[in-house]
Amino acid sequence: MKKILVTGGSGYIGSHTTVELQNAGYEVIIIDNLSNSNANVIDGITRITNKRPIFAQIDCNDKEAVAKILADNPGVEGIIHFAASKAVGESVQQPLKYYRNNIVSLLNLLDLMPQFGVKGLVFSSSCTVYGQPDILPVTEEAPIKPALSPYGNTKQINEEIIRDTIHAGAPFKSILLRYFNPIGAHPSAEIGELPIGVPQNLVPFLTQTAAGIRPELSVFGDDYNTPDGSCIRDYINVVDLAKAHVVAIDRMLNDKSDSNLEIFNLGTGNGVSVLELINTFEEATGVPVPHKIVGRREGDIEKVWANPRHANEVLGWKAVETLADTLRSAWKWQTKLSR
Repeated sequence: MKKILVTGGSGYIGSHTTVELQNAGYEVIIIDNLSNSNANVIDGITRITNKRPIFAQIDCNDKEAVAKILADNPGVEGIIHFAASKAVGESVQQPLKYYRNNIVSLLNLLDLMPQFGVKGLVFSSSCTVYGQPDILPVTEEAPIKPALSPYGNTKQINEEIIRDTIHAGAPFKSILLRYFNPIGAHPSAEIGELPIGVPQNLVPFLTQTAAGIRPELSVFGDDYNTPDGSCIRDYINVVDLAKAHVVAIDRMLNDKSDSNLEIFNLGTGNGVSVLELINTFEEATGVPVPHKIVGRREGDIEKVWANPRHANEVLGWKAVETLADTLRSAWKWQTKLSR
């Protein structure tokens, strides 16, 4: 059974990816400092898959601790690197925290991979690297724009670090996965997005509002150059997204990749506005979402959605879940949390 190390594996995307890896027959070792997640997530993963991943509460910035995990679990063939601070607004306020957490953690992994014979790294990147694209939908060839936040800048810098390391002849491969907007929860409602404090992302705030935890949802701006004036994003089901990581790991470990460094956009190819998303949620669940229009928010991109053809054709992966089903899964998860 092939071993995969998942950093940040008790987080939102990491936990869903761990489920899909275990379902595909991989043995998973999770490391997470629990700064933005909960150890109870491991129980949820175990209930879904009937297999408990190995879990260690350590920080990826602690190189010696990461080395010990790799030494204690010999034969790790691949790493999926999710562990990062990820709130755009907070990164503007605390840039050094973001540069330290997000860059040092990657440097440690890249240093240790040759030492422990790790063959491949899947890096969790973001469509934020494109900024406001000149042409929509966005392909992987779109130019990288100056980052609008320290968070976005760390994704760009980390991509460059990986590219330079591979170019220098590192004895491993890497696949960079640029996500669009992951939403939803596992259909079992055993795991989902679990924000600590006030949610930074739209859908958890929306479901908390629908559940009466928040009085109303703020829609930031209705005067953008879009059909209804609200921002447009490409919302992708988190389980669809998780499955792409399994395909990427399989591609690297079985030498199916065309080169030592590959990049794929992960999205649905459909742009959905914030107001459309609210309407779809209300129609899918029958639950109203009190909301109001407020001013624009600094750093928000007007509209962005993916051209996923490269991932569809080369990676052999496709987003299949509907927006309505995805939003129903988010609501099922929220109602379980609210009980």
